[in-house]
Amino acid sequence: MPSPPVVGAPLPRLALTMGDPAGVGPEVIAAVWADERVWHACRPVVYGDRTVLSRAAALRGLTADTVAVASAEEGFDTATPQHLACVEGPPLDQAALEPGVVTAQTGEAAYQAIVAATRLTLAGGAEGIVTAPISKAALHAAGHDYPGHTELLAELCGVSEFAMMLYLPPALAPRTRAGLGVIHTTLHTSLRNAIDSLSIEGIVEKCLLAHDAATAYGADEPRIGVAALNPHAGEGGLFGDEEIRLIAPAVDAARARGVSATGPHPVDTLMGRAVAGEFDAVVAMYHDQGHIALKLLGMHGAVNITLGLPIVRTSVAHGTAPDKAWKGVAETGGMIAAIEAAASLAARRQSSDD
Repeated sequence: MPSPPVVGAPLPRLALTMGDPAGVGPEVIAAVWADERVWHACRPVVYGDRTVLSRAAALRGLTADTVAVASAEEGFDTATPQHLACVEGPPLDQAALEPGVVTAQTGEAAYQAIVAATRLTLAGGAEGIVTAPISKAALHAAGHDYPGHTELLAELCGVSEFAMMLYLPPALAPRTRAGLGVIHTTLHTSLRNAIDSLSIEGIVEKCLLAHDAATAYGADEPRIGVAALNPHAGEGGLFGDEEIRLIAPAVDAARARGVSATGPHPVDTLMGRAVAGEFDAVVAMYHDQGHIALKLLGMHGAVNITLGLPIVRTSVAHGTAPDKAWKGVAETGGMIAAIEAAASLAARRQSSDD
């Protein structure tokens, strides 16, 4: 992945959400809008604020017109490399927008775009969504108490078994069979709480999601490497017993359910083995255990994919970058990768359904 579109097959419709308008989201969308890789992969429409996107387009030298549309259906018909089609949410006070500044207004704008794009896709009006980064602080300032996209999307989709996966496409992991995914057993919580919340059931659930995800991105009979929590995998209990009490039993249980999982493996060697092609996906125990390794390997090409949803959702792997917002320097490779990944996953899902 990404794979080229099937000749004669309609390109998947993707709803792009603008993200936090005070961050780099509008800029990275505008900067890639006319890129031929986007139009080779999908039919896009943007959920956001037309004025903000128009300003972002001017910032990045995009000559396309930014056109407000009444619906995504109209947007998909209107959008071309020369016409950036935008389904607008509640109006923004442009004078109150400051680059990199957290406000309730920007948090609400980001929230409304996510909700609208998700509902559209759930109703079959699009084949997937691609999200630009949001500010968790702005989301909270607007009264929406979610740790991030993943938990919000899970609630909107009505699912209780879900996970965040960071994915390296084959171009960034050329020795793997179909790229490399890292799934996180715990996510947006403190390290202390992450350790306390580990369970056999939770680890098994993530192993199953990892198996399904790796299958979806093209790894036949995927091999799953499960990370240890403690240094040296606990050294037989000397440095912690979570490997003995929780992780090893979870690996056994996952294998009993048909997952080709091994572990717990010490993380200092596991990621090197995975990038070398020994594993198709890795199950990490907590946020930074997976994020640091993947972002070192491919910060600007990694893709955030939400697992367990009835819809396709991908995102860039970086945040709102307040220090770079509205300076015309934001990296765009992650948005291209996220769009290509969403299009490929949507096409694979459609093929499977057929």
